[in-house]
Amino acid sequence: MTRTNNSDRATRPGAGPVTGPERIDSLDAIRGVAILGILPMNALAFGLDHAAYFNVSADGIGQPLDWVIGMLTMVVIDQKMMALFSLLFSVGVVIFAERAAAKGRRVVWLSLWRFAMLFAVGIAHSALWFGDVLTLYAMCAPVVLLLRRLPIVLLAAVGIALALAGTVSAPFFQSAVGSDRAEIGKLWFVGIDTMGPMAKTWFLGNAVGRALGLMLIGVALYRLGIVQGERDDSSYRRLALWGLGVGTVVTAIGPIWHIATGWSADQAITGTIPTGLGTIPMALGYMALIILWNRSGSRHLERVRNTGRMALTNYLTQTLIGLATLGWLLDGVDLTRTMIAVWILCVWALQLWWSTWWLERFRYGPFEWAWRCATYRTWQQPLRR
Repeated sequence: MTRTNNSDRATRPGAGPVTGPERIDSLDAIRGVAILGILPMNALAFGLDHAAYFNVSADGIGQPLDWVIGMLTMVVIDQKMMALFSLLFSVGVVIFAERAAAKGRRVVWLSLWRFAMLFAVGIAHSALWFGDVLTLYAMCAPVVLLLRRLPIVLLAAVGIALALAGTVSAPFFQSAVGSDRAEIGKLWFVGIDTMGPMAKTWFLGNAVGRALGLMLIGVALYRLGIVQGERDDSSYRRLALWGLGVGTVVTAIGPIWHIATGWSADQAITGTIPTGLGTIPMALGYMALIILWNRSGSRHLERVRNTGRMALTNYLTQTLIGLATLGWLLDGVDLTRTMIAVWILCVWALQLWWSTWWLERFRYGPFEWAWRCATYRTWQQPLRR
């Protein structure tokens, strides 16, 4: 496994962005799993009603297998893959700042310009699809840059507090909205495209707090050398067992809770509490498993890493494919969660294939290369190998 420690990064010459030999391959593996893993949740928004994202019973249910897929998605994927992606995003912010400082560049201004470019990409993406996260990440990034040198314990504590703020406040907001259809809106009910002010405040606050909190946790993990794979196998095995053991049990309470209450709207917000509590340990458990897998030498792993190296390209193309097929070509078809699961498998296969095909011929993914050129305001290394 290729590893790069902080001192190596600080002394390595060169004026451009990270090149192949300097990459930390465990980060690419985690990023690859995360970018593939966020598709099952985003696909619900491409092909089903808005409410299906939070309410399994709302849409896409036609047979028992649809229920199984919906429940597994809630427990195994919902928020966990986005948590991994948030952890990795902040690590990228810190690595970029370290490399820029080592080259004598103006770290703050170059980073802010880079975030501005990402924000512009996010605005363009959000014009196509309401579920964009790039604008949110671009807005959180300056805070990560500002706080990256805080003591590790403080970083972790603030990160956990922010990530759980929406979970802790859920009962208050639920009591304020009750089961009001107009207030809860698209969080729970089919055919509604809006939310009331209280529900919207909770939704946005939860999204921002969770993203920023997990980013700060990611910085702490990076500074401890955990996310780069610098600990021994036994440490990662313990982390995987603890994280997935505790996190899965806690998260599973969510769907059980909803089933027991008959998917009642008066539990729409409080029903997210188990997922909120289980997300951090499960994300850490997944991270540990991926790092162990990264050390295994699996012949399939390089395709996953390549998918992670083209994370921005793959994220954007997931939207384009989803809107073109589920949103347009299959518009009018009564899609089920099983149909969407088959579609997801096809997109995964496509992205695993094309990421490797592309990187065998080119140095960067197309959107990654364009972002780098815009960041440095100069033509980067020739795109073609």
